[in-house]
Amino acid sequence: MHQVLNFLRQIKENNYKEWFDAHKDEYLTATRIFNDFVTQLIQGVASFDASVRGLTVKDCTYRFYRDVRFSPNKEPYKSHFGAYIAPYGKKSGYAGYYFHIEPAGNGFLNGSQLDAGLYCPQPAVLKSVREEISLNGDRFLTAVGKSKDMELDYSAALKKVPRGFSSESPYAEYLKLKNFILGKEVNEQFLLDKNLLQSTLEIFRTSAPFVNWLNKAVAYAFENE
Repeated sequence: MHQVLNFLRQIKENNYKEWFDAHKDEYLTATRIFNDFVTQLIQGVASFDASVRGLTVKDCTYRFYRDVRFSPNKEPYKSHFGAYIAPYGKKSGYAGYYFHIEPAGNGFLNGSQLDAGLYCPQPAVLKSVREEISLNGDRFLTAVGKSKDMELDYSAALKKVPRGFSSESPYAEYLKLKNFILGKEVNEQFLLDKNLLQSTLEIFRTSAPFVNWLNKAVAYAFENE
């Protein structure tokens, strides 16, 4: 990942078309390295979560070119690479596993991290997950507790329990969540370690019960649309 990080550091300081065009080969090399890693990551995740079996790199990765039409930030390129490994691909609406590589500092997530779960779920899915927590919060907490070195993200939580759910629920804290994500920040030492793939897969493996629990609620929402 040395070349990937080096390229991302450079594009962060030179985010304009002329520089990018002059360094296109570096971009292509970084993309190839990242995509090769993602291929192995998909295969590894599929070994303990069969729901992602058969996915390709294209199913899980994102365009490096930014859509600046409606954004005040007119930088044409991202300063990170990301891969979201979820049933039926990144746009499916299902919970999955996210690998994000980005130099520390200002940026999309201000650094690299591993995530597992649901980000910005559709309203019907959000309602379904909250209902499942309300009814079976003990199972939700059991799944959370099995994750290794990952913590629930409360950054987008509501201040009050949403309408339709009891503020007296023993799981009220979790009903306030808008995203259901287990996350772990990782540093460059982690990314550059020779065991990066194995270390990432071990963390994702322990989050699989959480992802699978969420996806039962997601599937229920989709089936009842």
